[in-house]
Amino acid sequence: MNTSITCRHRVAIVGGGFGGLFAAKRLARADVDVTLIDRTNHHLFQPLIYQVATGLLSAGDIAPTLREVLWNQRNTSVVLGEVVGIDLGSRRLTVQTLDHRSEIVYDSLIVATGASQSYFGHPEFAHHAPGMKTIDDALELRGRIFGAFEMAEREPDPSARERWLTFVVVGAGPTGVEVAGQLVELSRHSLRGNFRRIDPAQARIVLLDGSPTILGTFPDSLRQRGMRDLQDLGVEIHLGTVVKGVDEHGVETNSTNPRLRRIEAMTKIWAAGVEASPLGRVLSDAAAAELDRAGRVKVERDCTLPGHPEVFVIGDLMSLAELPGVAQVAIQSGRHAADTIRRRIAGDNTSRPFRYRDLGSMATISLFRALAAMGSVRVAGFAAWVLWLVVHVAALVGFRNRLSVLFKWTVAFLSGRRAERVVTTQQVFARHAMTAQAAATRPEATRV
Repeated sequence: MNTSITCRHRVAIVGGGFGGLFAAKRLARADVDVTLIDRTNHHLFQPLIYQVATGLLSAGDIAPTLREVLWNQRNTSVVLGEVVGIDLGSRRLTVQTLDHRSEIVYDSLIVATGASQSYFGHPEFAHHAPGMKTIDDALELRGRIFGAFEMAEREPDPSARERWLTFVVVGAGPTGVEVAGQLVELSRHSLRGNFRRIDPAQARIVLLDGSPTILGTFPDSLRQRGMRDLQDLGVEIHLGTVVKGVDEHGVETNSTNPRLRRIEAMTKIWAAGVEASPLGRVLSDAAAAELDRAGRVKVERDCTLPGHPEVFVIGDLMSLAELPGVAQVAIQSGRHAADTIRRRIAGDNTSRPFRYRDLGSMATISLFRALAAMGSVRVAGFAAWVLWLVVHVAALVGFRNRLSVLFKWTVAFLSGRRAERVVTTQQVFARHAMTAQAAATRPEATRV
């Protein structure tokens, strides 16, 4: 008697960000077995990560665990680990979890590992100017921000105290603008009356960018409104100013203004530029695919890897039609990849191009101040702020997260205080210790 075992189509998804998670959810009722692999155990809602750094929200508010999000999706398994190898020929992934290495076989592969912070060829800047891409980044920055006020309170020397109370934000895109606005609210309102020897409202907030304008992807009218709002709040904005050096006590710029050529500041926040995940280079080498300047993989019109229709590269890792690196591109391309897989299983192998629907851009500056552009509609001020609140609460993954965020926003609005101000020394210095340990134990083979 002959017995045959028919295996279901196996889909491996690398990355639990917007693209990977929404692709997995799209496959919930498909006749497939899904394996979602990520280096962390959570999905990060990056648009609100700066609110973790400034004490408005907790890490759990914006980072539900992947297992919790997908607990009732019975065809999906979650694997904690880092993909360190891809064999396109045999369709196998090598996954490293601490000292344990395993292999995962796939029939279709979705690579959604996103992007990391770019320091434009100066990775050494990261030592003193953390980016804002992970929960670890946000918690470190929270420790640095609140720790700066604590150190200023203890500092008898006026010049050193001024250095502790100076905050430099590099990058005037949405993240940089929102961080600068939150630092103003924190220093002028939330910390009022908390200290005895310093006035937190005297903090100097400096926003630097090498481009000639803030919020480069926004319409000109909203860019101008954003400039006025930030300046009204007291943020120093210096455009056309490129950071040339970063050290423990400040930053060096290309400015001809002596006051800007060297800015003394103990707290530096890097919100300028992104670069694709190193997995893009691995895919490029394996498939002879081209990369763009940011290290993103140039894909076919249907988001597949050239020569490998079973491999989809989506979100911030793909280079296609000059699409921006925003959450909606990742979400929509993830759904497109999942829909393509579903059609193929049903016998439809027709290639359909990915069509991105631009839902607009939004940025909040401070309480009652925000900007929104949706098609031909331009909104600023209180109306945009309310719209921003509604959109971001609705976009959070999970009812409990939405409820928690809404509650904390309400408390902050009514009281002017922030619930998440606890910081530890470990938050500030753990990254340096881990980097040193990794350098000491790094194997000869390059990890991705």
